[in-house]
This record gives sequence, C-alpha cells and structure tokens, in this order.
Amino acid sequence: MLALATLSACKLNPDPDEVVAIEVILPDSGRVEVTDSYLPRARALNGSGDSVAAPVFWSSLDPAFLEVLDSATGMSLAKQVGSGRLQARVEALRSNPQTVTVLTRVDTLFANETSRDTVVAPDSTSDSLAVKATATGGEASGRRVVYVATTYPAGVSTVTFVPKDTVFTSSVGVASVQIKFVAGTLPDSVVVTATMRRPDGTPIPGSPVTFVVEFLP
Repeated sequence: MLALATLSACKLNPDPDEVVAIEVILPDSGRVEVTDSYLPRARALNGSGDSVAAPVFWSSLDPAFLEVLDSATGMSLAKQVGSGRLQARVEALRSNPQTVTVLTRVDTLFANETSRDTVVAPDSTSDSLAVKATATGGEASGRRVVYVATTYPAGVSTVTFVPKDTVFTSSVGVASVQIKFVAGTLPDSVVVTATMRRPDGTPIPGSPVTFVVEFLP
C-alpha cells in the first residue's frame, strides 16, 4: 500500500521546540473508492524536524466529494466521484490543501470474451485476453490490471505479453493483452491470471481472472 508524504506547511520561528510544519501522509497514493472511508495521517514537526505531540485537526474543502466525519482523526467518507481536498491544522498553522481522488467503486472483474484460446504454429501470439470491470456510479476506466503467465511444462519456454504485463482499463472498463511465445520449447499451455485491486490493495470481486492458452505444433 503506497503512501504520499508531503511537508505541507511551515513557518519561521526562532524557538526550535515550536511547531513549524505539518507533515501530511495520504495512504493509497491519495485514492479512495466512492462510499469507502479514508483515513489520512499527519504529524506536527518542530524546528529541528522532530515530531511534536500536538493535536491535529482536519477539515474538508470539498465536502460534497469527501466529507470529514471526525475532525480529530481525519476519518472521511468518499461521497461522489471526483476529487476532494483535505486540510490539516495544528493550532493556527494549516497545511496546504491535499487532494484525494475519489474513484468509481468497482463491483466485479470478469473475462470480457472467452477465457480459452488455442495457438497453432507457426503463429506464436494468442488472441486478446480481455477483462472487463463494472463499477457503481460510472465506468471503471483507468484502473490497473496486472497479468501473470505460468507455462506448462515449467521452465522449457519463454513467453511475453503484448504490449506489456500491466495495462489500464479503457473508458468502458476493458483491458486486454496478448501472450506471445518467444523462445525455447513450444509449451503445451500457458495459464494467465489478470488481477485488479482496490486502492487499499484488496482484490476486486472476481479477481484474479484466469485464462488458458494452448499451443499446438
């Protein structure tokens, strides 16, 4: 789970023990799905760069998109797709607004067409291995899908993905790749999995989707 850390507020003060900055951390790369809760983190820093045990309070600058439910913890609710800005405060010192992207909530991932393909030599490339994601409140566009291939028998051939093993869904929630035989002994089959995860790392229902590609001489 990725986090974005920003030193987002500062002031000049000759006393090194005074709070001079607020460090804000946005989990999950500043992304959350609509209807989910979101918990940012922040800490006060003194002039030496050390953490100070000072209370941090949160507010939302865009409550229609991201509503702060608890100002003391920053616990927020993603209300609609778009972006919402959160701001942390320690006494009179405020952080820069921090943007959180609210994504559509993906309901499921499934094979868009067939989950099996047969490749006959000398052709070395499969048909498209396509998945489709459906979402609440809009299309599941721009979502990351990771493909992994396992050859059978193992270790006798090399395959690769076209265009690559990580792709993003289209404007209608579809992502696809092809599997290409590169070198070695022609495999009997290749099992391909396609995985999509939520911003917090949990898998989407239906993920991973499994494809089987058979190779015939």
